[in-house]
Amino acid sequence: MTTYHFIGIKGTGMSALAQILHDSGEKVQGSDVDKKFFTQESLEAKNIPILPFSESNIKEEFTVIAGNAFSDEHIEIQEAKKQGCTFYRYHEFLGEWLKQFTSIAVTGAHGKTSTTGLLAHVLNETFPISYLIGDGTGNGHVDSKYFVFEACEYRRHFLSYEPDYAIMTNIDFDHPDYFTSLDDVVDAFQSMADRVKKCIVACGDDEELQKIHTKVPVIYYGFAETNDFQAQNVQETTEGTQFDVFVRNTYYDTFTIPMYGNHNILNALSVIAICHYEGIVAEDIKKLYSFQGVKRRFTEKMAGDQVIIDDYAHHPKEIMATIESARKKYPTKQVVAIFQPHTFTRTKTFLQEFADSLNEADDVYLCDIFGSAREESGQLTINELQELIPDSKLLDLKQTEVLQEYKDSVLIFMGAGDIQKFQKAYEDTKNRSIKN
Repeated sequence: MTTYHFIGIKGTGMSALAQILHDSGEKVQGSDVDKKFFTQESLEAKNIPILPFSESNIKEEFTVIAGNAFSDEHIEIQEAKKQGCTFYRYHEFLGEWLKQFTSIAVTGAHGKTSTTGLLAHVLNETFPISYLIGDGTGNGHVDSKYFVFEACEYRRHFLSYEPDYAIMTNIDFDHPDYFTSLDDVVDAFQSMADRVKKCIVACGDDEELQKIHTKVPVIYYGFAETNDFQAQNVQETTEGTQFDVFVRNTYYDTFTIPMYGNHNILNALSVIAICHYEGIVAEDIKKLYSFQGVKRRFTEKMAGDQVIIDDYAHHPKEIMATIESARKKYPTKQVVAIFQPHTFTRTKTFLQEFADSLNEADDVYLCDIFGSAREESGQLTINELQELIPDSKLLDLKQTEVLQEYKDSVLIFMGAGDIQKFQKAYEDTKNRSIKN
């Protein structure tokens, strides 16, 4: 029996893929740095070994899968090539693995992880399925009918896949360290669309997605009347959001999701559309209602009279959407944004847009920019963003107690770096003050 060895097993996609192979009866191990990541709890729960990096981890008979974050110079990658192991990059292996199933790729600039989670939840209530979610969650089943997975556009990695279906949530300019312009991103999504075998489900309210040419049928969803699947009569309740769905202008059914904000309605519409296309009945699709959410996407907890939200939002549009959700769910509370920009290139490219989106909050705290190993820091500092946001303040990791002054408020910690350490520091101080 082959052993699969994952180089960088704590990465979100890698952790999920390792769990899928493990659940499908394969022998799995991996290596990574010592630093604790939120993904490793699931791996440890399944008793998947996590080793420190070392050439001695590699055996000639292993199949080695390397995370995209590691260069060909990495000691284990060098060793795997020296020993002649069967070797894949993450996206290459995933492209091969999913050929055994009816595969559904979920892609787009924003909303991929939440939509993948929502679709996996609904299908999993009815069928044995496998799914790979970008929050590090993966689940395999020996008798899987469907394989639902998140497909990332970064470095055009999603061109390694030839899925049966694709959901495309939106197209937007992001990853400015790789993409040169919005047209470059559109070009990547066009190439992805060319690889889909059966059908594409796309947001018809997105102007860029309307420009995609396809060889397969496209089902459009959105709020506009021109869509095949349209949401109408939206109502926010204490339980979530209720809306009617019309299929080609004919009433289909009423659905409730336990989330708030237009972006969540759109994500749900994409799931409703693809399930309807696959012949799943409305009663089963309505299991949307019991979705528990994915990690680091509007993840909430209470601390005294404050609501603390952890969210991965790292692009101006995602920040706007997260603040909108908080306003709709807690219309009477003050909303405080605590934001850590992710990468110097992204911060520089979207400096004014970040300021505009953060200004939607009542108060703003900024944390130092979280740089990427792939880039030079340049001359940009967090102060340049602060100057564009009136009354914003810098948050010091050692002085997070300033956030305690916000009584009966919503605190949103946002970012794709290590913003959680600021949240943890604050929760620790808060807990001490509650005890005292």
